[in-house]
Amino acid sequence: MRPVDPGHFRSVMGNFATGVTVVTAAGPQGPVGMTANAVASLSLEPLLLLVAFDNTARTLQVVRATGRFGVNVLAAGQADLARLFASKAPEDAKFAGVPHQVHDGIPVIDGTLAWVGCRLERLVPGGDHTIGIGAVESAEAGERSGDERSARGRGFPLVWFRGEYR
Repeated sequence: MRPVDPGHFRSVMGNFATGVTVVTAAGPQGPVGMTANAVASLSLEPLLLLVAFDNTARTLQVVRATGRFGVNVLAAGQADLARLFASKAPEDAKFAGVPHQVHDGIPVIDGTLAWVGCRLERLVPGGDHTIGIGAVESAEAGERSGDERSARGRGFPLVWFRGEYR
């Protein structure tokens, strides 16, 4: 076996379509958020969710301090939100003009397909990322009317595939 180049590995894994989310938390300076596609339901008993945080993400610092986070599942047509929250823009600039509510202390972005609120159970080192395991405390699906699905694709998820939002 020969070593796999990280760039090649990234290209190969780009063939695996993933959903796109914005992970949010509320810090002392206000809400924070980051785009994440390494998110998964981990367990039904107990209810656990997994999120991979980039080690340099400001959101990870707030989650570590507060012990809470939310996962907002983006809909087709919300690629601009994904790009915004993937940027290094200041957190207040990320949330400026983005309608959101606070549910049980967790920022929830309006118009997403679904959101899940978690209490942080543990953080596990994972190379250049930290794996966050959250105990699910709340979960809601957004509105999915037939007109909305057909008119704007909002009843369908935003996905990341081969290096692009689709």
